[in-house]
This record gives sequence, structure tokens and C-alpha cells, in this order.
Amino acid sequence: MLDLHGMNLDTAWNAIDRGLEQAIARGDRVVLLITGHHRPGDPPVQRGRIRAAVHDWLAASRHAQSIAAVRGAHRRHGGGGSLYLILRRKIFAR
Repeated sequence: MLDLHGMNLDTAWNAIDRGLEQAIARGDRVVLLITGHHRPGDPPVQRGRIRAAVHDWLAASRHAQSIAAVRGAHRRHGGGGSLYLILRRKIFAR
């Protein structure tokens, strides 16, 4: 699970990169990514920026080839404020 609540964009990007690296090394198949919901607010309170950027980040990530799919999370796992990152199986060379 990667919980990005309270992070700024740079910190969140680094947390996703490190978290994916660790999950891939462990051979995890699913990562729950908690981004939080977009909640309207007037500047300087800007909410939902991480959620808006996450798909582009994942596509540009050094781990993009390890991500098989990105799906919306079930309501009990955060619903619209969370995503499942489905990771590819590791292929071991013989």
C-alpha cells in the first residue's frame, strides 16, 4: 500500500517510484495506491493534483513496463480516491 495523503507532488512522485521498486522486488502482484479524492477549494489550497498526475507519472515511470493495468479501487479500499496497480509477473530466466 502506498498512501500519498499529505504529500506534495515531488514527494508523492518519489514515494511512488520507491514503492513500486520495492513491490516489484518482492514479487507483489497488486499495489493499493491511495491518492485521495479531489476536493474543490480555492487557491492556495489545491487538492487533487496528485490524483490528476498519477496516470501520466505511471506511464512515464521507469517501472511502466512492470505495470500490467491500473484499475479503480473497490469502495472499501478507498473507491475514487484509490487505485489498484496490477503488476506483471516476474519472468525468471532459466
